[in-house]
Amino acid sequence: FMGPGPDFLTQIKDETQKAAGDKITFGIRMQMTQAGIAGDETAEGFEEAISTFNDSVFIDQLRSQTRSKGKMSEQRVPFSVRDEGRSGLRDWWTARIDESWLNQIGGYVPETDTKKTGMQAVVAPDSDHIIRYGANATADESITTTATFALGILDTAIERAETLSPGIRPLMIGGKKHYAAFLHPYQVTAMRTSTSTGQWLDITKAMYQGEREDNPIFSGALGMYNNVVLHKDSRVTQGSAAAGTAVTTVRRAVFCGAQSAVVAFGRDNGPNRFTWVEKSFDYGNQLGISTGTIWGLKKVVYNSKDYATIVLATYATAS
Repeated sequence: FMGPGPDFLTQIKDETQKAAGDKITFGIRMQMTQAGIAGDETAEGFEEAISTFNDSVFIDQLRSQTRSKGKMSEQRVPFSVRDEGRSGLRDWWTARIDESWLNQIGGYVPETDTKKTGMQAVVAPDSDHIIRYGANATADESITTTATFALGILDTAIERAETLSPGIRPLMIGGKKHYAAFLHPYQVTAMRTSTSTGQWLDITKAMYQGEREDNPIFSGALGMYNNVVLHKDSRVTQGSAAAGTAVTTVRRAVFCGAQSAVVAFGRDNGPNRFTWVEKSFDYGNQLGISTGTIWGLKKVVYNSKDYATIVLATYATAS
């Protein structure tokens, strides 16, 4: 879901990979609104200024380590300490990056540890960019048991994305417009077990009748509905109460368009380039491995508004 341009779901900003610095400030350009000049009407004096808003992403170092118990412990089990350490740290980084990304795009303010939020504070979604399912639900804590996830909330999200100002740009895949949505397994279960007409069956039909694009956004996809590619992720956050605390009965699925977030890395680091340091302890009896990267990840916000994400908060508990 990461790429170098603004048409990717998460844009990689590479300025700090090329030069010193711990902050990247980038501009978000608004669409022009002028009617235009017809015929030989005078154009001078009627130019429309380009309107931009700035956002910033900070980078910092994050590291993770592992250490063997010792040669006698290694003697008792048939595996390579170095290989197992590599696998364990790889899994840790996969989970941490995924968790940080979902905390950011979900606006999950109860998580205040920046090591779990892309090395910067989370920004709560504004009122235009959150949909709380259920009648009269004005806060996550007011979402009731009847407001479980259903396909209709995706239709509402698409409508919101297309009518906001500015609208949310879709992801262009093979010349076709798509959005992406990330759901918690509890929300997926509620959707799949719904007895209402036109729910999970519609997704199944789309999976088998529609074209499957050769694009990473489809890799591991749950299905597609109304050109929204659906993904399931257990790290989709819980709800967030007005007081900034977790709402355990709610999950925040996230509907995304292009440039939903940005990620940046430090010099000699990148999406597939991390530091690796080995150290011997106790006169060579133990092996320690440290991995790290300098990075930062942030949901894109313009003029105090989310740029390309809509939170979809629904009631969601284990079945």
